[in-house]
Amino acid sequence: MFQIPKVSRPPRLIDFVKGITRESEIKITTFRQREPGDGSPASQSTAAYLSYDDKNLYVVFVCKDEPGKVRAHLTRRDEADGDDQVSLYLDTFGDRRRAYYFGANPLGVQTDGIFLDEAANSSQDNGEEDSAQDTNLDLSFDALWYSAGQITRDGYVVWMAVPFKSLRFAKRESQTWRIALGRTFARSNEEVFAPYITERVEGMTGQFARLDGLQTISPGRNIQLIPYGFLSNNRTLNDEDLARPLYLNRTQGRGGGDAKIVLRDAWTVDLTGNPDFSQVETDDPQLTVDQRFEVFFPEKRPFFLENSDLFKTPINLFYSRRIENPQFGARLTGKSGPWSLGLLTIDDREPGFINFETGLPRSLSDPLHGLRAAIGVGRLQREFGDQSSVGILVTSEDFAAQSNRVYSADTHLRLNSNWSLTGQFVNSQTRNQDGSRESGFAGVAELFRSGRNLTYLTSYDDRTPNFNGNQLGFIQRTDIRQVTNYASYLWRPEGKHILSFGPLMTVLGNWDHTGKIQDLYSQVGFTASFTNSTQLQVAHNQAYELFDGIGFHKGSNAITFSSQPLRWLGYSGAFSQGTDINYFPASGLSPFLGNVTNASFDLTLHLAARMRIEQMYIYSRLGKQDEAVPNSSTRLASIYNDHMMRLKINYQFTKALSLRGILDYDGVLSNPSLISQPRTKDLIPNVLLTYQVNPGTALYAGYISDYENLSLRSPQTRTFEQIGPPSTATGRQFFVKMSYLLRF
Repeated sequence: MFQIPKVSRPPRLIDFVKGITRESEIKITTFRQREPGDGSPASQSTAAYLSYDDKNLYVVFVCKDEPGKVRAHLTRRDEADGDDQVSLYLDTFGDRRRAYYFGANPLGVQTDGIFLDEAANSSQDNGEEDSAQDTNLDLSFDALWYSAGQITRDGYVVWMAVPFKSLRFAKRESQTWRIALGRTFARSNEEVFAPYITERVEGMTGQFARLDGLQTISPGRNIQLIPYGFLSNNRTLNDEDLARPLYLNRTQGRGGGDAKIVLRDAWTVDLTGNPDFSQVETDDPQLTVDQRFEVFFPEKRPFFLENSDLFKTPINLFYSRRIENPQFGARLTGKSGPWSLGLLTIDDREPGFINFETGLPRSLSDPLHGLRAAIGVGRLQREFGDQSSVGILVTSEDFAAQSNRVYSADTHLRLNSNWSLTGQFVNSQTRNQDGSRESGFAGVAELFRSGRNLTYLTSYDDRTPNFNGNQLGFIQRTDIRQVTNYASYLWRPEGKHILSFGPLMTVLGNWDHTGKIQDLYSQVGFTASFTNSTQLQVAHNQAYELFDGIGFHKGSNAITFSSQPLRWLGYSGAFSQGTDINYFPASGLSPFLGNVTNASFDLTLHLAARMRIEQMYIYSRLGKQDEAVPNSSTRLASIYNDHMMRLKINYQFTKALSLRGILDYDGVLSNPSLISQPRTKDLIPNVLLTYQVNPGTALYAGYISDYENLSLRSPQTRTFEQIGPPSTATGRQFFVKMSYLLRF
């Protein structure tokens, strides 16, 4: 238990750097390793000093280290990966499931998020259908807080101040929170915590220390307004209206804003009008060619991000990117005792302008043109026992005569310190535009074991053919009965260089509801972890897949690796080779098996303390096996080659001011006689100047352009063909965006 004192004068960074006398704080020095050792003392002296006043919680870390060994760079917010870090975890409701995370590197560069304990999160699916575990830290959460850091002759000092206005907690005279303090050494993979946190027990938050002594604190009146304005000048290629010029220029403006009202310290009302579409952020490159299932892209719009974890369930039934063009929205989220509640209502203008069945714009004569979809989501959850819970979720979407309702009940049971059981049952009810109705069911049950050495998961997924949870959720496929087993074992020698190693195995079987096998999959592999954040994994995969009535036997070998050997150098990569299916064959051909090669490589360079260069390359090739293509006269070996490259350079003038440049290239070199995929080449330069005072107050000025491999074949009809290099400009935009946080 930590007893935190109240101070009348906030601590200052310089006080700790120069040893100036201060008011009393609680001093915590009991940091012990979680990695690589289990409970061993920290390799370097670490002390944390805690105090508070009427407005803020203060934490100051004094970290000793060898001269010249500290890794730290001045970079953008949430991008200090690869640096040394200190961290503060706050479970303000004491539910041992969810915590605020505040981290900073030795220069005070901030990283914040919501930590979801693996005991409560092992079943979450962020879009990878067969993922056993996902990351526990959701970095989409952004809060207003303050930090500073300074490297010293014998280490570094980091100062943090977290306003109570940025936290949600129960309204009571005396607070009892749960807390953990951490430090990470990038060069040695060492993680230390106070209190002692071990991987021998499932989850972290259940091992946090009690934090007592917070008296009569409150955010007070807590209203936040974030208006924003977006102004752009666009130049776009006109390939339809022959009466107008080949290129059209127009200036557009857009405005809107978000409002946040905190009620009784624990409940939040969020309102939005013309929500911020986050045009300044770009999606990371992902392979989309010849993919059987939909590819997942994470949400970036601010309105949907805070408390988004309250709407998560083991089956992903609320994927907010389904809401493409909202105008007004409202949300209520909060917690009272063991109960938590999330309610959301919003509209979507996109279905009234785009026919999702055809992908084409609706004509003015279409009776559905201009109509809006009405969307509602509700989530209620109750905790009980030792980190166990039960909850319900309801989603609803109405558009004209069409409607979709999804009803879900789920539970998470913590069986003991290592084992947990998760389950969910879902019913969908759909009414189509023609008045026909259909219903379907889905369910999942998962038994999960985590520990320092053995990790084990077994799960059963069932989705009927008519289950429709994809209107607002992310459901890659239906009509499945799938059993998955995953196991891994790690030996931990805690040596000078190798930290852990061991085997892993996955076995999966999937049948449809007639009993026909759809998929059989097995993977055996070996993983090892070394110092300098170095990871290595090799694996062999064998699979059977039924597609379009044809059974295919596939196999591959793969290797993945990553390392941060030097303070200025980091890299990661993956390579696999084997066989895979051409899911979209050219007209007249059936799907067939080809030889596949997939590779990726990421390189991160810190050529100076303020400059970060990232280079990403993704390569995918599917080659023809002659005997697998009946009635094909072509002898060309390649079905497609896909080259994706991204060069990203960021220069950080100050913590707030940065200049970023991105150059994206995607070239799909396809063989049209073998695959229904056009030959495309796309080159996109992107420049962004950012002045970000805090997550709500920022000024952006940017330029983005798009060049494609289009050649004007007929000026009279504006007909283009996709040949040559990406030299034809199809779009260009200059934009300025400004938002400002008003806090009352």
